[in-house]
Amino acid sequence: MQIELVAADGHRLSAWRTGPADASRALVVVQEIFGVNRHMRRVCERFAQQGYAVVAPALFDRVRRGVELGYAPEDVKEGRALRGGVGEAETLLDIAAAAAALPAGARRGIIGYCWGGTVAWHGATRGAMGAPGFAAAVGYYGGGIAAAREEVPACPVQLHFGAVDQGIPLSDVEAIRAARPEVEVFVYPDAGHGFACEERGSYSPVDTVLAEQRSLGFLARHLG
Repeated sequence: MQIELVAADGHRLSAWRTGPADASRALVVVQEIFGVNRHMRRVCERFAQQGYAVVAPALFDRVRRGVELGYAPEDVKEGRALRGGVGEAETLLDIAAAAAALPAGARRGIIGYCWGGTVAWHGATRGAMGAPGFAAAVGYYGGGIAAAREEVPACPVQLHFGAVDQGIPLSDVEAIRAARPEVEVFVYPDAGHGFACEERGSYSPVDTVLAEQRSLGFLARHLG
């Protein structure tokens, strides 16, 4: 269901909330550059079916409300432009608002995809701007993680990358591994960017299943 959140700076944003209201484990799910669209809501529902309370904040609401893009080249261009209008500090304020909307007492994690993968890394290393810290973080093909690899996570982190991702060279992945040996890093040999999105041409069902199994196992270990 759609809900409204209020960030610490007074900004009001929408979010998708699902899962049991009394869950003992909970997730902030962070969007790609295409908004909280049909695919992201499906991702949220899959985690809800596993017993997680889930909130996915609409991070583009600071620029334009109600963004739900597809995956055509023009959507990619538009999504990148929208992302450029949202600052990192503002994003973390919105992540904090989403975390605060999760059930009280639940162990909280964060998982993100594409741009959201980088945001999840920032959530692990920089915190959620005053919200209770995350107990685990998972990032899928976050293109900005390599540039922030010297930042130290405050919780366990698991990362997923495609070996043939044209936007994230393997040298970036190896740089992350070298800088942060404590982080679990998985590379899928035949996968490209966005391999876990069923609406993209790069979708790889086999790699998606394996990555989700690993993500669920990791989250179960750290969130209970």
